[in-house]
Amino acid sequence: MNTPDIAPIVQRAFERPPVPAEESCGLCGVGISVKHGHVVNLVDRQILCVCRGCHLLFMSEGAGGGRFVAVPERCRAVRAEAVASVISEVLQVPAGLVFFFINSQQRQVVALYPSPSGATQSQLPLERWDAVVQAAPALGTLAPDVEALLVRSRYDGPLQSWQPRESRPSADHAYIVPIDRCYELVGRLRQSWQGFTGGSAWRDLETFFEDLDRQVRGGVA
Repeated sequence: MNTPDIAPIVQRAFERPPVPAEESCGLCGVGISVKHGHVVNLVDRQILCVCRGCHLLFMSEGAGGGRFVAVPERCRAVRAEAVASVISEVLQVPAGLVFFFINSQQRQVVALYPSPSGATQSQLPLERWDAVVQAAPALGTLAPDVEALLVRSRYDGPLQSWQPRESRPSADHAYIVPIDRCYELVGRLRQSWQGFTGGSAWRDLETFFEDLDRQVRGGVA
């Protein structure tokens, strides 16, 4: 059975037209600011914008009754070269720019590849994920549904086929990140892509990873 694809849903969330400064919590309806937390609805695979109170409520294990889980905020670097090698050689997954999360309902690992047209999805059995965790044991703490392994490598994968060679990463990078950051990346790439070669999209991609590196600096596992 294929895992429901939440990519189109979340992409629409990041492509909405300008809205008033105050939006509403997707759970209780109270007004929320532009900067807010998110909760994953595990039943229909939606990501909801929520107020601080609802976010904190569903951070507690079991608080959502198996339906709602809050997206955490931690960002952490992991051993990138070993991870990229296992992904491309053992899992045989193109690892140019990809993120993985564990779908607890389907007991599968979902791989998504950001591109100018959105995110392409594939699934892996959980047992194949063990090789990646062995390469970077910190991934054993990856929270299902709400955290992801984000990898950007020198591998000449799908996205890199469009990227000018001088703009490609000089080293492999891998991070544990909140799932909403990954879909933010998907939305930003799709929105900023210009023409056939991307234009300013590459600068936007660099800015995203520079911001991420500032968050994780000193936390390699």
